Amino acid sequence: MTAPETLYQSDLHSLKLIARGKVRDMYDIDADHLLIVTTDRLSAFDCILPNPIPGKGRVLTHVANFWFDRLGHIVPNQLTGLRLDEVISDPAEREPLEGRAIVVKKLKPLPVEAVVRGYLIGSGWKEYQKTGAVCGIPLPAGLRLAEKLPEAIFTPSTKAELGAHDENISFERTVALLGHDLAEQVRTVSLRLYTEAAAHALARGIIIADTKFEFGLDTAGTLHLIDEVLTPDSSRFWPVDQYRPGSSPPSFDKQFVRDYLESLTWNKQPPAPELPAEIIEKTAEKYREAEERLTKA
Repeated sequence: MTAPETLYQSDLHSLKLIARGKVRDMYDIDADHLLIVTTDRLSAFDCILPNPIPGKGRVLTHVANFWFDRLGHIVPNQLTGLRLDEVISDPAEREPLEGRAIVVKKLKPLPVEAVVRGYLIGSGWKEYQKTGAVCGIPLPAGLRLAEKLPEAIFTPSTKAELGAHDENISFERTVALLGHDLAEQVRTVSLRLYTEAAAHALARGIIIADTKFEFGLDTAGTLHLIDEVLTPDSSRFWPVDQYRPGSSPPSFDKQFVRDYLESLTWNKQPPAPELPAEIIEKTAEKYREAEERLTKA
């Protein structure tokens, strides 16, 4: 089996580039539509790594589209249903984008990331150890690392500029940024999205420990789910059969790469170090396995 074709950076001539994020390249189509290309870039500790992960962009696109479709009854989303050949006529320019580019509605992004945690891990665990709470939400005493929370919690963060770190914020701060009604809607929708998705994943052997959603508004003020959703990049996925409270479980996401980078003497500032071939291949395998488990009938 040959390795999937990789795309580290797109370079379209027929559309105007608006922005390059950590993983996605965004192009302007017209007044109502954008083209989002999911590359094989990987970021860790807010640094873009020099090595692409083969096939990663197609996996993320497939998984996100699966969730957009499955959860569409909860909240509208960015998808338009327009095909790639309807916006890019040149077959040669279109070919590298197949399976990794989507045409989306042009929406106004909200200035917060809607993080939902079902388990105590990562920055939430560190904050809990210091304060007994996460984002101002008190939690029971005596919880262990990676323990399931009594119920999922909404712990939003600010959206940092490229290269900067997101900052956890309280719900009160979210209200100040969004207004009370919109903040309440984002919290309610986020918790419902997580709860339904977590049940689906659990039945397929995957724990969704936490995830982040992003939202935008159309000109009528209607809330839409945007960006990516419940992918190995935006979520922490654990295998059910290897989950043990009190220790950090192995994962299907880029935590595998983070753990490798933590073993190096790197100050987590650009430029990021090269990844060994075995780390690249193992990461690609983890992404593909998560895709297979989550999206199979």
